[in-house]
Amino acid sequence: MINHSKNDSYVDKFWDKHIIPTLLDYIRIPNKSPDFDPEWINNGHMASALKLAKDWAEKHKPDGSTVHTFQEDKRTPLIIIDCPGNIKGNILMYGHLDKQPEMQGWNDGLGPWKPVIEGDKLYGRGGADDGYAMFAATAVVRSLQDQNIDHPRIIILIEFSEESGSPDLPFYMDHCSSLIGEPNLVVCLDSGAQNYEQFWTTTSLRGLIGCTVRVDVLNEGVHSGSASGVVPSSFRVLRQLLSRLEDEKTGEIILDDLVVDIPERRIEDINKMVDELAGEFDQFPWHESMKSTTSDPVEGTLRQTWRPALSVVGMDGVPAVKDGGNVLRPYTEVKLSMRIPPTLDKEIAVQAMNKALTENPPYDATITVEFDEPATGWNAPELDPWLDTAIQQASQAYFKKPALFMGEGGTIPFMAMLGEKFPKAQFVITGILGPQSNAHGPNEFIHIPYAKKLTASIASIIQQFSL
Repeated sequence: MINHSKNDSYVDKFWDKHIIPTLLDYIRIPNKSPDFDPEWINNGHMASALKLAKDWAEKHKPDGSTVHTFQEDKRTPLIIIDCPGNIKGNILMYGHLDKQPEMQGWNDGLGPWKPVIEGDKLYGRGGADDGYAMFAATAVVRSLQDQNIDHPRIIILIEFSEESGSPDLPFYMDHCSSLIGEPNLVVCLDSGAQNYEQFWTTTSLRGLIGCTVRVDVLNEGVHSGSASGVVPSSFRVLRQLLSRLEDEKTGEIILDDLVVDIPERRIEDINKMVDELAGEFDQFPWHESMKSTTSDPVEGTLRQTWRPALSVVGMDGVPAVKDGGNVLRPYTEVKLSMRIPPTLDKEIAVQAMNKALTENPPYDATITVEFDEPATGWNAPELDPWLDTAIQQASQAYFKKPALFMGEGGTIPFMAMLGEKFPKAQFVITGILGPQSNAHGPNEFIHIPYAKKLTASIASIIQQFSL
């Protein structure tokens, strides 16, 4: 059995000496995912991140391990650290090293490519989401070896296109299938937590349908005084199209094809979480008197994790306010992000949205819809008894509180892929994105003490691995 005190001490020192200094260097690299840096090959930032990660892995890899790197056909790279085991079984640990773009609004003294440690927090883009993963996974295996604890074969797999929907991962899963094998347990380090006081396991993830919608009403801009009232505003036409997707007053998605029945066991998980947290949930940076769409914590959690939701995340064809003149604009184009329920097939969602947006356009306006690579969500299988026990024991050992289970509103395409490919596998989906850690936004940070405890917890869980 693992000695929790020794494990805690080993992980703490390894983070301080070997992980945090490297994360400082990693944060400095503007390694944006390909969707946000189309010239990523020429810009060389991904190559820099790959070199940093590979060099570190070669230096700190667990005893007997082999570091493999792949970059095929101008695809984003892949790192696999193959850690042989001495008991039967196969564990896959997952993370990614690509990043979201800069985002505005960073506090004074902070910035996306400027690592700053303030108290217990390390600020900078991509540290928590989820640059830490490869380093923490390596620490897990090393901590087990430090205590001479038997473990199965462990594969640490790190991709570089997750923030773009993991378009290269299916190729690599096939290309490296003989190396990866068939995992019995998958540990994903790309999720989050509702607080920093206990171990959290993600039980579901919403899918994601991204698309651009363009409305053209004129070939060129015209004087609004002469045209308005006769020429419909492209923005108004777009607004009508969006109303086919959602109720603009409530935000409820009104396409029946995008709504599913929520499993009773997930509602039970949410009720347990609400009772345990006593209403203490993640607080968003609300502006002044702004309020949530609901005051019911159970309903709020369902809206975050199981109900579909639409966001407008980008817009073109609209000048800045200071440049706005009395001109009726010829077009409006928006980028939409539709989060879909974990059990909804992505193709059904794409078809339903495309039909709603393109059929019978108002005023016969020209409507152009282009979909990004869609992502199906994921719903975890029931935990095996040994794994349920191991998770609870780990949380008690390192946090002195029970583990809790939650759904996530975000998307990890890899999970749906693995769930389909390895239906018999068990899953531990966790991560360090806790309250205000703000992945994708300004002031993203790693809560260092939590990251250390989570690393130690994963080691404790794996040492109880059982087939």
